[in-house]
This record gives sequence, C-alpha cells and structure tokens, in this order.
Amino acid sequence: MKRVKTFDIEEESKRLKELFIYEEEGFKSGYTRIGGVDEAGRGPFVGPVSAACVILKKDFYIPGLDDSKKISESYRDILYDMILDQAEAYGIAMADNNIIDEINILNATKQAMCNAIKQIDPQPDYLLTDYVKLSDLETPQLPLVKGDSKSASIAAASVLAKVTRDRYMKEVDSQYPQYGFLKNKGYGTKQHIEALLEHGPCPLHRRSFIKKYI
Repeated sequence: MKRVKTFDIEEESKRLKELFIYEEEGFKSGYTRIGGVDEAGRGPFVGPVSAACVILKKDFYIPGLDDSKKISESYRDILYDMILDQAEAYGIAMADNNIIDEINILNATKQAMCNAIKQIDPQPDYLLTDYVKLSDLETPQLPLVKGDSKSASIAAASVLAKVTRDRYMKEVDSQYPQYGFLKNKGYGTKQHIEALLEHGPCPLHRRSFIKKYI
C-alpha cells in the first residue's frame, strides 16, 4: 500500500492557498466554475498527447500538489486519486500519433484540451491554461506562463494528464518491448533511438517527429 507523504498541515494549507490565487481572482470577478487546463506528452516520439481540465472544490486539500514534472511517479499516482476525489469536475482526453502527424503537435494539443473541457457538464465559465490560448473556445481564458507552477487547478490538470499518458505507455510497452516504453515513456532517449534505428518505427510512432531516423 502506498503511503502519503507527511506534510505540516498548516504550512501546506498556506502554500495551497497561495497556489489558488488566480482561481480566487476569478471568483472575485464573478466566475463560478473555474477550470485549469494542461497537457502532457508534447515532446515524445511515440503515442498520444494527453490533456486534462480540472475544476477544484474551493475547500480542497491536496498535499504536495504541484507541477507534475516536479513530483515523483509514485506520488503522482497518489495525487491522481486525490484529485479525482476532490475535484468538483474533470475531463481527460488524448489526441493520438496519427492526429499529431496530420495537424501538428500544437493543434493536436489544443484539440485534446478542448475535448477534455467538453467532457465537463456544466461547462467551466473561466479557464486557466498553461500558456496555450484556445481560440476555438469562447470561454474567457487566462494563459499563464509556467501555469502548472502558479495555479492549483492547472497543476491538478498536469497530474491527471501525465499519469493518464504514462499509464497508456506502460500498457503498450508489452506490445513493443524493444523500444523500452516502460522506462522512456516514448521520449527520444539513447536506447529508444538505437531501437528505432535497428527495428524501424512501430504504428504508434509520430512520423513527423522521427524523420531523420527512418
């Protein structure tokens, strides 16, 4: 059984409150359903890009919540369950490698984000995003540079997106063990590139990302 890290409740509550400043500003402006949006997997050679949108309860307490890249894999799994439990609503979506090759990674990322948002009913009336502007949506938005380190809602979305994609890569590792997806999660590590040169691409590779290797 995984153990939750020990935190000083008072200090962690204060940190989380500071991480909720942009959400509080949104509430003061009259918004009531504020969603944080983020993605995972824009850089890998393989698989989908994953995105999530999370509306946190105002009284949430998710100790250790932060940018998913700053959190260990084991603790991300714990946070994933805590976020699902304490979210008022959430949506998770992916855009696969074929979509990425067809419309490029930025547009595929935006598509996954929009699809994650569309899963939420009723819809968010205000969005905090990690830098990306979703021009296809009329919903008011505030893109934040390094938003996953500045907004609790975006941080929560980053965790859901990252864990979802990592679990997918673990599942497909058994189908294509030669590439080491269990360890590299599809990123272009030395071992992955060597396997790519030896075996060629699998159906999950993003052809637009590996042109120089095939």
